Amino acid sequence: MNKTDELASTHLGKRVKECNTYNPSLLVAIPRSENRIQYKINNENLPFNGYDIWHAYEFSCLTENGLPVTRVLKLKYNCNSKYIVESKSLKLYFNSFNMTKLGRNIKECLELCQKKIKNDLSTILETEVTVNFLDSKSKRIDIFNNYKNILDIIDENAIVINNFKENPNLIETETTDEKTYCLKFDSLRSNCRVTHQPDFADIFIYYKSKNHIKEDSLLKYLCSFRNEYHFHEECVEMIYKRLYDRLNINDELLVCALYTRRGGIDICPVRWSNNCNISTINELLDLNFFSRNGIKQ
Repeated sequence: MNKTDELASTHLGKRVKECNTYNPSLLVAIPRSENRIQYKINNENLPFNGYDIWHAYEFSCLTENGLPVTRVLKLKYNCNSKYIVESKSLKLYFNSFNMTKLGRNIKECLELCQKKIKNDLSTILETEVTVNFLDSKSKRIDIFNNYKNILDIIDENAIVINNFKENPNLIETETTDEKTYCLKFDSLRSNCRVTHQPDFADIFIYYKSKNHIKEDSLLKYLCSFRNEYHFHEECVEMIYKRLYDRLNINDELLVCALYTRRGGIDICPVRWSNNCNISTINELLDLNFFSRNGIKQ
């Protein structure tokens, strides 16, 4: 077992003692570097910008007079951070708030929770983490509504898919006039590198280039993750890097995956090229917007 898997296994496969008191020591940080080295992504010169965006659907705590307060929590931190937070440790950490009494009223309770979570995660990840609470009045993003389902482009009766291990050689390109492509695929599957449990996501790919990535080859490549074992963030970076290597250096590229929740938490990594206009994804990065609008959530 390598160091990353050892750290990620801190709470896995073990009976968890109930924690009724706020406990930041439960958090576990995982270095990003190991997987990036494998795919020739230089930590000191990343070929992308981006964030990891998380939603915790079961965050709850108590006011000082015992009134339960429950919200969806949204947080984000930059992909240039040295670490990611291990998801089960984050769930256990959030659970430690369940019976913790904070604040004289709901507003003060949420403010105190927000301050603690921001400080604890920023400290362990050694980067700035921003946090907000969402409720039924929060807006949902609609930025991906114009993305075309790749299954509506290819001929499903003609395509044969039989490679389910990540293989960049599946990607085929052709030279065309410069065009903009907005594609989505709602059946991305990978597996957790530690638990080996399946992870499902809707993936969205935007690029502007004279190099057209043939949609049937892109579909085959995305399906090749079906028997891969990686964290969510790693999969998005791998897909980005493989596509980036097939495009021109000045082309625009964005890759975002909205994973379905497991254990009450989802992760939505997004990566984009330096010249990409991020105003198109401002809603995704805005902590006041709920980053899901699909049938899976």
